[in-house]
Amino acid sequence: METLGDWVAVNRRRLIAAGVDPHDALLDVEVLARHALGWDRARWLSRLGDPAPPGLDRAGPLVARRRRREPVAQIIGSREFWGLEFEVTSDVLTPRPETELLVETALARLDDRAAVWSLADVGTGSGCLAVALSHELPRARCVATDISAAALGVARQNAARHGAAGRIAFHETPFLDGLDGPYDLIVSNPPYIPDHEMVTLPPEVGRHEPGTALRGGRDGLDPARAIAPAAAARLRPGGWLLLEIGVDQGTEIGVIAAGAGLDLIEIAPDLRGIPRVAVMRMAAPGPGSVRRTIRAARSCSDPRAGAGVCGTRSDPHRSCS
Repeated sequence: METLGDWVAVNRRRLIAAGVDPHDALLDVEVLARHALGWDRARWLSRLGDPAPPGLDRAGPLVARRRRREPVAQIIGSREFWGLEFEVTSDVLTPRPETELLVETALARLDDRAAVWSLADVGTGSGCLAVALSHELPRARCVATDISAAALGVARQNAARHGAAGRIAFHETPFLDGLDGPYDLIVSNPPYIPDHEMVTLPPEVGRHEPGTALRGGRDGLDPARAIAPAAAARLRPGGWLLLEIGVDQGTEIGVIAAGAGLDLIEIAPDLRGIPRVAVMRMAAPGPGSVRRTIRAARSCSDPRAGAGVCGTRSDPHRSCS
């Protein structure tokens, strides 16, 4: 009699044969089966030696989709971000763990949780940044922009799901076009993969996520070049611009910041030590200057390392599944 563990082993081998990383394959089989069965992880672990349960057949089609390299988040329709569950479709970028650093960094700058902050999220996608910040800053008012009507539909659903719909205004527009501000903080996880690296993306990303959320131009920084001056024109004195960036983009982001009249305060590393969040500030009037620093960050050991690679948006399954 086939046990649940036997079923897992068979389907893990099928995913590996389809090109899924062996570690990810085990996690993926578990996530898909638990989704089909409606089980939590404790029940799953306690039943691996039992006969395959009724209802496990519902997981078969899900595993088949994963064998075609469809992302797990799109198969089950959700992904956790900042402790909140977000709807995910092929119209939006799947929220990545390293993008939580944007939320963490923003909250460190806006340390008064009771203040009425004015925020903007540029290229909101699933709405994960706008919703997470609104969840943590209950009196903040936020605008969230995207050029995709379909993505904005997903973002609105996620805002409603977490009780933030009344505090986030969604706009279908490029960058901050048509919006005046002023804002205390502008945050963005823009496209930053160089055009020449698009062909190297894993199938989960290149075939299943929107190219407009990935492609950043020749060096990956065209969106940043548009966002920085737009933000500078709309930030309050002393206001913040936070951008997620790719590997080896730190030097050029400093040039972009300076050209827009912003001070580059630091580039914060993610948990892998990769420079990830560029922290820029609109200087307040008065004497003195803002010190610019870049936190030391160890180099990535992944041989595929490059802008937008190594545990970033290019390969979300390396960090979580």
